[in-house]
Amino acid sequence: MKRAYNFNAGPAALPEEVLQEAQNSLLNFNNTGMSVMELSHRSKDYEAVHNEAKALLTSLLSIPEDYEILFLQGGASLQFSMIPMNLLQENKVGYYALTGAWSEKALKEASKIGEAAVTVSSKESNYTYIPDLKEIKVPEDAAYLHVTSNNTIFGTQWHAYPEGLTVPLIADMSSDILSTPIDVKQFDVIYAGAQKNLGPSGVTVVIIKKELIKANSSLPTMMSYETHASNNSLFNTPPTFAIYLLSLVLKWVEKQGGLEGIAAINDKKAKALYDVIDNSNGFYKGHAEKDSRSKMNVTFTLQSDEITKDFLQQAKEAGFVGLNGHRSVGGCRASIYNAVPLEHVQALASFMENFQQKNS
Repeated sequence: MKRAYNFNAGPAALPEEVLQEAQNSLLNFNNTGMSVMELSHRSKDYEAVHNEAKALLTSLLSIPEDYEILFLQGGASLQFSMIPMNLLQENKVGYYALTGAWSEKALKEASKIGEAAVTVSSKESNYTYIPDLKEIKVPEDAAYLHVTSNNTIFGTQWHAYPEGLTVPLIADMSSDILSTPIDVKQFDVIYAGAQKNLGPSGVTVVIIKKELIKANSSLPTMMSYETHASNNSLFNTPPTFAIYLLSLVLKWVEKQGGLEGIAAINDKKAKALYDVIDNSNGFYKGHAEKDSRSKMNVTFTLQSDEITKDFLQQAKEAGFVGLNGHRSVGGCRASIYNAVPLEHVQALASFMENFQQKNS
């Protein structure tokens, strides 16, 4: 079977090697005579999978001992509520950097819990850029500063983060975690839905400083970080198969040379597409400003709606999937997460060049 050129924004491509490994053990995991999906989450066989995933993540990201790793459900969208419920104290304000639709949603949910405000925004330009770090002001009444590291819809990405803060820095890294080395110590909370770079949909990773995890009897039990931290994320039945696939993806990342190896490949993939856009004499126009471009989501428009429709139709016929742009931007979007092979990106770059030659 020929694999599709999968450029979906999420759920997104998974490494073929990972899918094959999961297929091979689907009916009989570790000689148990059962699938991972059938194992009790209290069994030693599943516990080994669970703890291995945590250990692999700790190793790849160099997570310090004073951080806790949680495997939760509800996607990043549930974290929009859990963060203020656990960290937004009375008489304090949660500050948000608005750089796209997901940061808007995070702000909206926080506003339902307590006081939340915008500290910096690029909304006036339809989110074409990441604001300069010098523009970020964190007032004394701040409980935390929240950023969204990569913006899937608009194709922008933070390439540096605020330093020297006196309040926790929280980052939604759903769409670029594990794509390049980061200093976890720079953040107090990192959270990410798995369905772009970590694995399949169904599990959300939260990396949080232990000192921020506090019991709060007024919170619903499942909404408290303390509940999950004190139970090794096994308070309730976790998404066992998704965590198993997460562990396989982490092993695959190790084989690629860790985050340094993955980053080098991602740089090549992004350059292949942005070079086509930049050398097209305006045939393709990137949405994001160059210094804010995402290496995960390449967004671009063509010269008219008609030619865009032709591009997308011919791309579909050629086997390219998921290139439609979001309605907020229009045009096209190629999501080139870790698992998208370089060869698939190069094939798209060639298609774009050929399409331009035929339609110029």
